[in-house]
Amino acid sequence: MLTKSHAAAAFAAVLMATAPLAFAQSNTAPSTTAPMATDATSANPAGDRIQSDQFRASKMIGSTVYDVQNRDIGKVEDLIVDRDGRVASAVVDVGTFLGMGGKYVAVPLANIKTDNNRLTLDMTKAQLKQAQAYHLTNDNTGAGSSTSPVTGGHLGSGSGTNK
Repeated sequence: MLTKSHAAAAFAAVLMATAPLAFAQSNTAPSTTAPMATDATSANPAGDRIQSDQFRASKMIGSTVYDVQNRDIGKVEDLIVDRDGRVASAVVDVGTFLGMGGKYVAVPLANIKTDNNRLTLDMTKAQLKQAQAYHLTNDNTGAGSSTSPVTGGHLGSGSGTNK
């Protein structure tokens, strides 16, 4: 009759005896994928925290935009990202009061300054109201109706119907 310790020892012996067989059958074909970056700065060039010349998109969306005279001229409604992953423009909601009467205007991100955690634009509210309206969706192509680019890109097929 085997005791528990004898049974455990026998099981361990069987595992040790079959281990070389398992390793002998491993795949040794060369890898065709590029080596992963092991240097932290190559994976994240900014290091381990946000830099002074960077901002979080989640904090920018919904933020008030001020003119150079410190007057409220609108709020950031959305950020438009191009296929290369760069923010092409910020969409500013101008003149909306209780959800009515305003419009969206696309402003190049380079025109918005971040000073003391405030967004400043060198335009007046009147100038923004005179600017061309920007539409966040394109009914002809479906662009803007999902989280994915309509064609190409890495985010998906663009066939979503989220609005």
